[in-house]
Amino acid sequence: MTLADDPGFALLLLRLQGRGLPPLEVYKDRCLRRRLAVRMRACGVKTVSEYAELLDRRPGEAERLLEAITINVTSFFRNPETWVRLEAALPALHERGGRRDRYVAWSAGCATGEESWTLAMLLAVVLERAGHRPVPSRLRVDATDVDAGCLDVARAGRYPEAAFAETPVELASHWTVPEDGGRVIGPALRRLVRFHRHDLARDPAPEPPYDVVVCRNVLIYFSRGMQEGLFLRFAEALRPGGFLLLGKVETLYGKARECFESVDGRERLFRRLA
Repeated sequence: MTLADDPGFALLLLRLQGRGLPPLEVYKDRCLRRRLAVRMRACGVKTVSEYAELLDRRPGEAERLLEAITINVTSFFRNPETWVRLEAALPALHERGGRRDRYVAWSAGCATGEESWTLAMLLAVVLERAGHRPVPSRLRVDATDVDAGCLDVARAGRYPEAAFAETPVELASHWTVPEDGGRVIGPALRRLVRFHRHDLARDPAPEPPYDVVVCRNVLIYFSRGMQEGLFLRFAEALRPGGFLLLGKVETLYGKARECFESVDGRERLFRRLA
């Protein structure tokens, strides 16, 4: 029996309407069941119906459910080899008629922001190497997530030193400032990243077209149909020759495979076809 077959699930969906959560139906059944069980145990209830009933009595529980569903594990330059590969691929944008002096990127499902700041640093390095200053008119990263609490952390830009363990020392020194045993994002980098609350299950791309779309380890929680729809949305948001970067356990499904060519199968890097 799937979660959708549980008579309490319809009641849960009804109780969650208007609370800002993504539609639960888009998540994989096994993932959703596991994360929901975490909150049910925390609340001391044994059935989905009981959990649905307590949502109105327990302020903040809907937000805690969202946090449980969208568990965020991230750090700066996580999997460094992936970022090295993306950096090496970027010159292909110019070879296909792109402009060397400007990049627009979308960090989809940005969680607490580490990946978005990483993407901005990487693109800034590429611009500087080409002799251009990384200013907002030449570099913009749209960073989006459905979790408002995560976005607050991202905007604050304060992280423990451990979050920078895989970050090149020169980049951490250039773009961040030491503060209270951690580091805070400096003003020059802050100007390059815009954080928005955005629901991948419902909302269109923020402001396409993009040169790069990064969405890593987000789609694995969605159903197959939802993944296929998002891949097409990413394809539409990218300009021809633009890059899509996924997590290492993710791959393209459905009609979107006709829109991309693989650049690096190991690193899950794809190029948008013309």
